[in-house]
Amino acid sequence: MSGGPFGAALDALPPIDLAELLERALLQTRMDRKYVLPVAAARALVGRLPADTRVLEIAGERGFGYRSLYFDTPDLVSYRMAARRRRRRFKVRTRLYEQSDECWLEIKTAGLRNSTVKERLPYDPRDRDTLAPGRPFLDAALAELGLPDGHRLTFLPTLTTRYDRVTFYLPGTGSRVTLDTDLLWEDTERALRLPDMAVVETKTGSSPSEADRLLWRAGYRPVRISKYATGLAALHPHLPDAPWRRVLRRELTPRVRQRRPEAVSAPAPSPHRSDVVMADRGPAHD
Repeated sequence: MSGGPFGAALDALPPIDLAELLERALLQTRMDRKYVLPVAAARALVGRLPADTRVLEIAGERGFGYRSLYFDTPDLVSYRMAARRRRRRFKVRTRLYEQSDECWLEIKTAGLRNSTVKERLPYDPRDRDTLAPGRPFLDAALAELGLPDGHRLTFLPTLTTRYDRVTFYLPGTGSRVTLDTDLLWEDTERALRLPDMAVVETKTGSSPSEADRLLWRAGYRPVRISKYATGLAALHPHLPDAPWRRVLRRELTPRVRQRRPEAVSAPAPSPHRSDVVMADRGPAHD
């Protein structure tokens, strides 16, 4: 897979390999900020990143396919804890990196001051549809979160997400930025694909990244979007959706197809005056 829709701006950036990226910006405990943009605005952002920005490259590739399978209880306790902003909320998933066939079992929990803590376990790709081999790891993580009865919970596959990702390293703040495009949400009954939308996520320590500042200057602000919870709410409008309602109503306006994961494009967002500013303005300085 190539670098996707980002073209020459992406090709011009120097590479960083995975080992160095993890050494410099592992950020398992981090502050995440997420933004929803038209793909054209995300392309403009890439062209405005600092000159020393580096892009993750593996075996000559700069864009990578991700497939995650989220697990929840039959009554969706993980989803409902997120919808009600519970302090001890969590998400459980297996994540497959499609080019390398590398797989992980991951549990993400809410930390202090809205930070995100991710713990993960190497996983056999053949087991990605089940939690059985990783259940002791999951139960220990839930107990550490303050859910000692987590071992009593029954988890089932609930939602699959697929998207293409480009990852950047910003040396100035030691942070990472990911750009996700061609997002697909699907379960056993419904699917939604959003080919004209990009999700930008900055992963920083205590300080905002240069990408955050560029986005703020262009008029974009962080939004609440969860690839699991927002996707499930988009596919099932009867679910409580208060934390993601703005994104669901104003950004996605989803039209859901039954059963088949055919492309379902969200209407193009209204043009932002700031999209032009981002494309035309020179490098920003604070």
